[in-house]
Amino acid sequence: MPFIQITFIDGRTPEQKEQLIAEVSKTVSSVLEAPLETVRVCLNEIPSTHWGIAGKSIQRRQNE
Repeated sequence: MPFIQITFIDGRTPEQKEQLIAEVSKTVSSVLEAPLETVRVCLNEIPSTHWGIAGKSIQRRQNE
């Protein structure tokens, strides 16, 4: 059973997340020749204050 975890900064719409789940599931099913019903996708949304690049949170970098 394939299990895919995707981590990204929050702010996507519910529709975008649904599309992401659908497209990733179809691709993994096809590439791994696994039944679509066995593919699991976990979306991890991280607040921009919890994600850092070069010593600063993304939120702080966006506000500068």
